[in-house]
Amino acid sequence: MSTEVPVLDQGFVRLVDAMGSDAAIVRAARVSYGEGTKTVREDAALIDYLMRHRHTSPFEMVEFVFHVRAPIFVARQWFRHRTASYNEISGRYSVLKERFYRPAAWRSQDEVNKQGSKGAYEDPEADRLLEEAYKKAYAAYQRLLEKGVAREEARIVLPLGLYTEFYFKQDLHNLFHFLKLRLAEDAQFEIQEYAKAIAAIVKERVPLAWAAFEEHVLHGANLSKTELSALAELLDREAYAEALRARGLKKSRVREALKKIWG
Repeated sequence: MSTEVPVLDQGFVRLVDAMGSDAAIVRAARVSYGEGTKTVREDAALIDYLMRHRHTSPFEMVEFVFHVRAPIFVARQWFRHRTASYNEISGRYSVLKERFYRPAAWRSQDEVNKQGSKGAYEDPEADRLLEEAYKKAYAAYQRLLEKGVAREEARIVLPLGLYTEFYFKQDLHNLFHFLKLRLAEDAQFEIQEYAKAIAAIVKERVPLAWAAFEEHVLHGANLSKTELSALAELLDREAYAEALRARGLKKSRVREALKKIWG
């Protein structure tokens, strides 16, 4: 696949550099566990074990560096992930380009989730209001620069829909945490799109680790003490074990699953 993935109307995620692979995760684990397994199948089983039991250090041996172009409001959400390193284009040193995000469709405010949206919002005036705001803001920015106002001050008139660019470096363990949160259905649509682009790149680079992440984290769930207690009362232990065996789980995995509920 290409190392650059288009996102939204004018954004992208580009893989700049990567260190490590599935093999690096396995090598790091074997420092602790000994030589052990050798084949791809056995490597997959080891990586699955590490992910399943939250032995996270070996995943930190893999790192990714991305070049990202995203609207400022997306970048501000992104930078809340403090386990990464960032370097963003500076409006103090550079004249920022007239490049704005225009959503393909507007969304209505979710009345239950105060920070979220739902469904489509149909109103032609919304597009006109957006265009007017962008045009006036950038014209004001240019005029301030022409008048000799410092770039670091002139930029304050620019809206959050302006595209920014930054480099983003993160190890795989923390990148999986980013993806778990930003691929969630309640994450904002725009940052979900960037997470999907990163996921496609990561999946190609570390397919065994990605499979384990999907199985145990991305599409897995944590249960509270109360929830586990209720399940233990409702489930038939042997029927549950048989259902797990029918899905191809080995004896050791079935024992682990039973222990999660019944101890």
